[in-house]
Amino acid sequence: MAIEEGNFVKLTYTGSVGDNVFDTTSEETAKEEGMYNPQAEYGPVTIRVGSHHVIIGLEEALVGKEVGDEGDVEVPAEKAFGEHDKTAVRSIQTSQFREKPKVGMRIEVENREGVVVNVIGKRALVDFNHPLAGKTLTYHYKIEEKVEDANEQIRGLIKLYTGRTDIEFSVTDGTAEFLLPPAITYDRRWMVWRGTLIREIFEYMKDINEVVMKEVFKRPEPKEMPPAEAIVEAESEETGE
Repeated sequence: MAIEEGNFVKLTYTGSVGDNVFDTTSEETAKEEGMYNPQAEYGPVTIRVGSHHVIIGLEEALVGKEVGDEGDVEVPAEKAFGEHDKTAVRSIQTSQFREKPKVGMRIEVENREGVVVNVIGKRALVDFNHPLAGKTLTYHYKIEEKVEDANEQIRGLIKLYTGRTDIEFSVTDGTAEFLLPPAITYDRRWMVWRGTLIREIFEYMKDINEVVMKEVFKRPEPKEMPPAEAIVEAESEETGE
């Protein structure tokens, strides 16, 4: 059956500007392009078509296609990261920076991320546009499969928003219970996107009426003590006796 808005699908893709790849779900491509991140999770991503989980131009190309279809789509700036907005380029006093600003440095000012494009005297020119604003993008994509199972849909949303695969959960009698790894509150990406994840679970999974999140700490495994004979032997070797 053709892909429709509201369907969950597993998708692989590679995005580029001209000959330069800027994003990919392929580990092999990432290595070939010199952009491999050992901390990243490569492989198909689960998205809900129509929810803007990928850029609009790529998402629109999926509607009407079938599982297994692949192809290339050219995405204009207005359906990608928008046109370059001149008003988003601001002059800021260098005294507001923690360190001396340099051209190309990425900075955060007033909860907005930008890049320093010029430094003149005691002022720095900062561009707060997305780095790909104003660019026409090309995506090669493949629709790997539809995702019908609600648990797999939730698992896909967790990975999509947080990049994590170590969050366990179960759904029972309308309650989704998440077992969170220790120290997850120090994960900035989790803290930023947790609310969106919960909102979309309620929006897309009509049978879920409650979400419970528990931070779980497990007793560490006891360290094995070496046998007494081994301790005596080691001490003898150290003393030369």
